[in-house]
Amino acid sequence: MSEDTTTNLETEQVVTEEAAIESKDPVAALTEDLQRLQAEYSNYRKRVERDRALAAEVAISSVLLEFLAVLDDLDRAASHNELSGGFKAVADQIIATTAKLGLEKYGEAPAAFDPNIHDALMHETSNEVKETTVTKVLQPGYKYKERVLRPARVVVSDPE
Repeated sequence: MSEDTTTNLETEQVVTEEAAIESKDPVAALTEDLQRLQAEYSNYRKRVERDRALAAEVAISSVLLEFLAVLDDLDRAASHNELSGGFKAVADQIIATTAKLGLEKYGEAPAAFDPNIHDALMHETSNEVKETTVTKVLQPGYKYKERVLRPARVVVSDPE
């Protein structure tokens, strides 16, 4: 036999013996299993926490969605100066509580029209605007954590 063949055979035997030792080492195998299980559990825990936060957000947004009609009635009563005394205090507390939960009221005129947050109910043309603009808010919109619960219903003016 030549020296190259002998060297190759010895190298193969060493590699084979190392592989046999590694595959038979129960501590290494158990350590790998433990690391894999820890990673799986960590991923599971993160997924459950993310799902729990999403469920809480959906629950709060559904309750706030039901309050929108009440808030609209309070806005109409305030615009007609019918909020006074104890009813005004209750109305202020309802508005403050919904704001504390994260409900945001939006919709101001004039503003640039955004179809993602505005619902155009009427269109007008005007030479006073250069782009599609909200000229009147018929009903304000509400957001909860960047999620639009109800788009603002608006009158839009287009340039001539």
